[in-house]
Amino acid sequence: QVQLVESGGGLVQAGGSLRLSCAASASIVSFNAMGWYRQAPGKQRELVAAMRSGGSSNYADSVKGRFTISRDNAKNTVYLQMNSLKPEDTAVYYCNGHEGYYSQGDWREYDYWGQGTQVTVSS
Repeated sequence: QVQLVESGGGLVQAGGSLRLSCAASASIVSFNAMGWYRQAPGKQRELVAAMRSGGSSNYADSVKGRFTISRDNAKNTVYLQMNSLKPEDTAVYYCNGHEGYYSQGDWREYDYWGQGTQVTVSS
């Protein structure tokens, strides 16, 4: 139902920067949280950064101080600013929207996912 469209990935040298964008087809205010995940070759998908509806955010230890998640509600867009990139950051990055809500007395959760965008950091 809800579409998440990612952009901004590419090839960059170590120490460089990239900004990823995730445009949603619906208001991002309706999500309990928006976030970014990544999956490197041979590894499981992991949480990189997340922002809750109240504005608080959290980051993986490996990216703290280098990555920043932000949003523009008017544009229904979430961003991931990535600075001081390292070869270890090479992965496919996925946008995520998380819903949690009550439906007829039952708690329900659902995740929406973008198609993924490749980030490659060369040494």
